Amino acid sequence: MQSGGFPWLTFLILLPLAGAAALFFVKETSVRMVALGVTLADLLLSLPLWWLFDASSSQMQFAENAVWITSPPINYHLGLDGISLPLVLMTTVLMPLCVSISWRSIESRIRSFMAMLLIMEAAMIGVFAALDFVLFYVFWEAMLIPMYLLIGVWGGPNRLYAAIKFFLYTLAGSVLLLVAIIALYFQGGQTFDIVQLSQQTYSPRLQFWLFLAFFAAFAVKVPMFPFHTWLPDAHVEAPTAGSVILASVLLKMGTYGFLRFSLPMLPDASKDFTPMVVTLSIVAIIYGAYMALAQADIKKLIAYSSVSHMGFVTLGLFMFNQQGIEGAVMQMVNHGITTGGLFLCVGIIYERTHSRQIADNVGLTKPMPRYATLLVIFALSSLGLPGTNSFVGEFMVLVGTFMWSKLAAAIASLGIILAAAYILWMVQRVAFGEPLAKFLPKLKDLNQREMVTLIPLVVLVFWIGLFPNPILIRMHASVTQVVARATAPPRESPTSTGRVAPLSNPIQKAHMIQAMEEAARP
Repeated sequence: MQSGGFPWLTFLILLPLAGAAALFFVKETSVRMVALGVTLADLLLSLPLWWLFDASSSQMQFAENAVWITSPPINYHLGLDGISLPLVLMTTVLMPLCVSISWRSIESRIRSFMAMLLIMEAAMIGVFAALDFVLFYVFWEAMLIPMYLLIGVWGGPNRLYAAIKFFLYTLAGSVLLLVAIIALYFQGGQTFDIVQLSQQTYSPRLQFWLFLAFFAAFAVKVPMFPFHTWLPDAHVEAPTAGSVILASVLLKMGTYGFLRFSLPMLPDASKDFTPMVVTLSIVAIIYGAYMALAQADIKKLIAYSSVSHMGFVTLGLFMFNQQGIEGAVMQMVNHGITTGGLFLCVGIIYERTHSRQIADNVGLTKPMPRYATLLVIFALSSLGLPGTNSFVGEFMVLVGTFMWSKLAAAIASLGIILAAAYILWMVQRVAFGEPLAKFLPKLKDLNQREMVTLIPLVVLVFWIGLFPNPILIRMHASVTQVVARATAPPRESPTSTGRVAPLSNPIQKAHMIQAMEEAARP
């Protein structure tokens, strides 16, 4: 195995898997503690990556590469750059919180539930770290079954409908992703290496079809309008931990796919489809916000707000400038923190009142002042209040959009106004309304475990909101490389396969010189 030293990423992936296996050999009373210990150990193991990362380099770091299958050449290839590093850290931060929030709410099949969480953690880290397309696809698909089970086994009354809908939507997109991967293998020099494939140049026709295949897979995962219909059902029926994972990490895999594959590998097609993506993103921003305004269920309100917020992410990605893409990556992290906090708050109040209806959860400031304070913090972050994390990402996305089109930036800005409307409407009733007498005896304020669950996210809300530069510095070189690749003029040399070969590839240069010498011989 080729590695830059200690195999950090392998341990980050294997530790949750080993923990999931260990859960079936411990006492039932120890399952929660073991799961929490494993997720905390994974978090501690991931933290050194933040300080060891070289922010001046755009190359993949902490790389590990070993032959997995000889023919076709499939490698166990892992690595991180400034784009995937914050997403991996966000995953390891959120997983202990998911275990903590499930401490009392999950009462049946606890062993299997915690095992599903740990398997999900391994798969999510693997998606962000994989540098081989087949390995990426294995991790991508590995997430489907645990999430399907989390919704279908431990979800609400309509859990089977929501689980099957989630599974069918994402599976349909994944099939087209596999087709695109196979096409890239044959047209990109018969390799599955993501870095090498990102350095190739492909014919416009091939880029067109590959972009559509990628778009089908990633747009469903985001989800972009009009592929979003599975999301509200999945969120409402999923247990709290499932909703947090779904909103905070799984949705980011679609936008990560656009940034990692579509923009650098298919720059010409990405530019051609930019008006369509921008239109769908702005529609998602406005539509998601309007739908959130109409919701009486707090969880469904947050679900539709996710559609709106993720519209900002896809909008920024396709601006082809530094501000837009860096803002999109920041918003991916910020949305995971803020929306994860909101779903945790919904889960906490649901344990007390067994209702997610706004009408049943009003006036919580009096009986639950600590809860109401933290809920308001996450709510203000969600609407992009200056000083909170979401403001940084949305502001950068709008700056990048303004550079591309002033009209698009103006229309997208309406989403922030609508966000203020539905968030403040919800806060005004939930936090400051008149509490219902029938629920007052059940409304105990946050206990120590719940405070420990929420406080880390509150710290991140203000830390990123006031000091975003540490994250921006680490992603700057990687985003610069993506922008350069996506905006570079094409250097094309048509080949018989329909692929456009890059003249800078030394292997292809050698083959070309050899072919020319053979042709010149008498």
